[in-house]
Amino acid sequence: MDNKYHSNLIVSSSPHIVTESDTTRLMGTVLVALAPAWVASIFIFGFRAFLLSAVCVVASVFFEYIYNVITHRPQTIKDLSAALTGLLIAFNVPSSFPIWQAILGCLFAIIVVKQIFGGLGRNFSNPAITARIFLFISFASNMSTWPVTRLSDATDAVTGPTPLALYAEGSRDQIPDMLRMLLGFHGGSTGEVCALALLIGGLYLIVRKVISPIIPCAFIGTVFLFGFVATGSAYWGLFHVLSGGVMLGAFFMATDYVTSPKLPLGQLLFGIGCGIITMSIRLFGSYPEGVSFSILLMNLCVPLFNTLSYKFYLKEGGAKNGN
Repeated sequence: MDNKYHSNLIVSSSPHIVTESDTTRLMGTVLVALAPAWVASIFIFGFRAFLLSAVCVVASVFFEYIYNVITHRPQTIKDLSAALTGLLIAFNVPSSFPIWQAILGCLFAIIVVKQIFGGLGRNFSNPAITARIFLFISFASNMSTWPVTRLSDATDAVTGPTPLALYAEGSRDQIPDMLRMLLGFHGGSTGEVCALALLIGGLYLIVRKVISPIIPCAFIGTVFLFGFVATGSAYWGLFHVLSGGVMLGAFFMATDYVTSPKLPLGQLLFGIGCGIITMSIRLFGSYPEGVSFSILLMNLCVPLFNTLSYKFYLKEGGAKNGN
């Protein structure tokens, strides 16, 4: 190729597929899918849930705007990725979480995890998940203090344990029934408690073909199977699916385009790995939850999964062609 033309050839980050969709539409669709869980969080925890989500969204957008101004980069706040990160951070902390600490988490997610690595498309881990781990390590007490819901049976208590904490303590007789687990009438992070709302949003993304069902099905299926085998009861397998951050993580964070595998085989391995690590931490670790750690660890394995997937499909293609 002539150097005159070669010097003008600019290749952006992948994917290089031309469709009617763009980042703004995709992020907007995910925000719409999160709307049922957002409404449920306000109904369950009250105005504090609304305030927390609003602050996190505004803070995340602000930090991205300021970073682009300081570094003289094109503005990217219109793609809604920062807004989505902010909402997911709010979903991953208790509704009583101090506002200034939530803002610090947004700063860490946007600047450290996302922008320093080159911005959207170049970060190696999910910003919201990494921010949750950062906040848990930095402010363990506040990240483990769970306000009771407005529909709680406890009339005098201000805080209470999550179902996973009760399970880890062996107080299984105090765990809410499956209907309350499904509707979210129990302690937990702001946006993860209502499994039904998250399921509705996740199915919406699958129907709209925004995400593939492979990772959510592999993740949730592995959690259920692991729980069933470990306890000998399908009831407790379902409990582990409905409790903690499994539904939120499986549909809305493990499926992140940037930090998840591109091909079906890699996605299957990714989802199974998330489920195994989640349940290993829950059943054998000292921490009752494991979703955030599992997704982060699997994010680090994505290059390996992509390589294995590419080699597998190349081999299969060669075999079909008689090579």
